Amino acid sequence: MALNLEQKKAIVAEVAEVAGSAFSAIAAEYRGLGVDEMTALRKQARDNGVYLRVVKNTLARRAVEGTDFECMQEGLTGPLLLAFSQEDPGSAARVIKDFAKEHDLLEVKLVSISGQMLDPSEIGTLAKMPTYDEAVSMLMAVMKAPVEKLARTMNEVPGKLVRTVAAVKDAKEAA
Repeated sequence: MALNLEQKKAIVAEVAEVAGSAFSAIAAEYRGLGVDEMTALRKQARDNGVYLRVVKNTLARRAVEGTDFECMQEGLTGPLLLAFSQEDPGSAARVIKDFAKEHDLLEVKLVSISGQMLDPSEIGTLAKMPTYDEAVSMLMAVMKAPVEKLARTMNEVPGKLVRTVAAVKDAKEAA
């Protein structure tokens, strides 16, 4: 179905807006995937806060122009879908990587984060990045560890005294 100029402008504006606020982007070739598989991928993407869109390459090039993902312009060839992480940097990578495990026809072509292109094989590294909640919990664990160690150390002094007194008591009773 051919798009008129206004529809093309609307698509470019929508994708550009999403790309402007996204943390990372993945472009993957979807050639050979059926409608049911694409619907399942879209549902999985929606559930994980990932914007997923199949866009003509010329429109995609215009949409990413002036964003952190401008470095992807040269690689936008062939039938590609674009996935933008909107909640955390690794969400799109996790969705695409998990889906590609089950469907060999989905092939990652481009991976970009913060204006840098990564090798498509590094999608696993990006997918392993913690979510916001996981990062906060790791930070809190690191911040809490010294306080816990201090409390244990301070508690050890009276505990050692009690054990020493008990040992002296046991020694006197045995004698």
